[in-house]
Amino acid sequence: MIIPSNDSALMLALQATTNGTSANQTFGITSGTSNCKKVKLVMNERAAEFVASNMDQLTREIALGQGESVNTLAELMNVDNKEAFASTLQANYNSIYTNDKVEMADVLDNISAL
Repeated sequence: MIIPSNDSALMLALQATTNGTSANQTFGITSGTSNCKKVKLVMNERAAEFVASNMDQLTREIALGQGESVNTLAELMNVDNKEAFASTLQANYNSIYTNDKVEMADVLDNISAL
């Protein structure tokens, strides 16, 4: 970890910028290094990277059962029926987000189990 955890907006922005420019987040997600939990079933690297980068937005949109991030995830997962996908995610929200500290890898694993 280059920048330690801190909940301030400035530190979060620096962490995101560092992760985005050095590609260590993508490597960590796919390899299970850099304090990243490896996904049991990797749908594809782009889907994993997208979920990691959009966790907060996905959480809101899955709760609503619609949204641009949900549609993008459906495309990355090669889902044809986006409406059914969004409805399924919404109906299974509590199975996807099992606690308030759920990690990206768990979210992906829970979605893939649906």
